[in-house]
Amino acid sequence: MARVCAVLGALWTAIRRDAKSIGSFTSNNFFLAGVIFLALKDPQAFVSLNFLIGIVLFFPLSTDPLHKIPRVRLAIWPLAQYEHRLLRLLSPWLNPVTWLLAVLAIRGSVTLGLWALIAALFLIGFVAPWIPRGSGNAVFRRLPRFPGPLNQLIRKNLRETLSTLDFYVALLLSGGALLFRASGGMPAEALLPLTVLVMLALSTNAQSLFGLDGDGGLTRYRLLPVRGWQILAAKDAAFLLTAVLLTLPLSPAGGLSAALAALAEGHYSSVNYRHEETRWRFSTSTSFGRSIFQLVVMTLAASATASFSALMLLPCAAAYAASAWWYGRTLERRQL
Repeated sequence: MARVCAVLGALWTAIRRDAKSIGSFTSNNFFLAGVIFLALKDPQAFVSLNFLIGIVLFFPLSTDPLHKIPRVRLAIWPLAQYEHRLLRLLSPWLNPVTWLLAVLAIRGSVTLGLWALIAALFLIGFVAPWIPRGSGNAVFRRLPRFPGPLNQLIRKNLRETLSTLDFYVALLLSGGALLFRASGGMPAEALLPLTVLVMLALSTNAQSLFGLDGDGGLTRYRLLPVRGWQILAAKDAAFLLTAVLLTLPLSPAGGLSAALAALAEGHYSSVNYRHEETRWRFSTSTSFGRSIFQLVVMTLAASATASFSALMLLPCAAAYAASAWWYGRTLERRQL
């Protein structure tokens, strides 16, 4: 029993350490937009935006604590068969969502159907990490190839984008808008606000383009025979591709102009204030002021393009190109 307690104690320490990164959403543009709505006395918008954040956060919160121990390591530990079974029985109770489901079931605070839905979502998140996916995240490796010498860099950056929770909030919004529009129930005046919301969900990532690279990634950039603007262009290409695809059901031109504006502003923070990010968490902004400024320029760019003329893409593209060139030089001077 002492060995089981030691393993459970180590798991609890890892879970507590991991829980600290859950709060990254409070520095995300999407959450900050909700706070602004609350300050403008629109609590329904605040609740709606946070509900989307909660849905996306539910899955990483539902993971099996025992999955934090590699299978090979767990197999070689001197644990008896009954101790393995005991770990399997007790480890789920280290997950706070398990306690939440138990409390909801005992108190009857929700209907049986809603409880079953929450439990099913929890089970998906709990079991999914144990499902064999082939060698080395095969789904992420099956990405399209891009022309030019930056192909592998773009694919790597696209994989990083897909491993942030920002993308999945935007995907929920885009998918819901697609279904709503296909049913014929979406008014034309809703396209622009929803486009801005999708870009709000993605925009924080433009402030932390190097957040998932780590020190090893920056060392590799130093060794590559590419200029600073090319490194930024490879990261921006992944961001722009994601933005255009997710705003296709809405206003792709407005989404593209908003993405260009977000990147033009985000290069400053990405190059000058690099901070570490965690996979499967929300991206974080460098400051409240930079986030507000980014939200403003992004919203203005999307509104001008969608409401007036697609030619407004030209100044957005010019601002983006100037930003990429300038901060590419800054990147070279700082030697990454």
